Amino acid sequence: MQRPDRPAVIVLSRQNLPTLDRTNLGAASGTAKGAYVLKEAPNGKPACILIGTGSEVQVCLDAAAKLAEAGIHARVVSMPSWDLFAEQDAAYQESVLPAAITARVACEAACGFGWEKWIGLRGKFVGMTSFGASGPAPALYKHFGITADAVAAAAKSLV
Repeated sequence: MQRPDRPAVIVLSRQNLPTLDRTNLGAASGTAKGAYVLKEAPNGKPACILIGTGSEVQVCLDAAAKLAEAGIHARVVSMPSWDLFAEQDAAYQESVLPAAITARVACEAACGFGWEKWIGLRGKFVGMTSFGASGPAPALYKHFGITADAVAAAAKSLV
């Protein structure tokens, strides 16, 4: 909203999303950079990175909890804007998406087109692979396989 050289938008959801407890998560100010580490791996050395864009962030947080139960440490990245993140310097991009961590899963309730830039050739996409449908979000997420179990399974297949 503070960029007078381009349009801005506030995106709201009609979904009943949980409020994120920022005492345990990265600051929302990271949104201004397009992407930021929302939740770091418990040991600070993630085996994989889970990336969500909006309402899918909670799916990634839930998947990270499932992976932790299996002894797999995951970093969760909130990436509300590809464009803003692409404008950041290489050092910042590396701090969020280290090149050495190629086990990456993107989760978005839309198509996977373009995600290869952020997840690489090894990464996996969890989202819609067909045309959309109408209905309550939880039912649609289940129908399209946009679930914490699917994200966790994709991550497990990469580590």
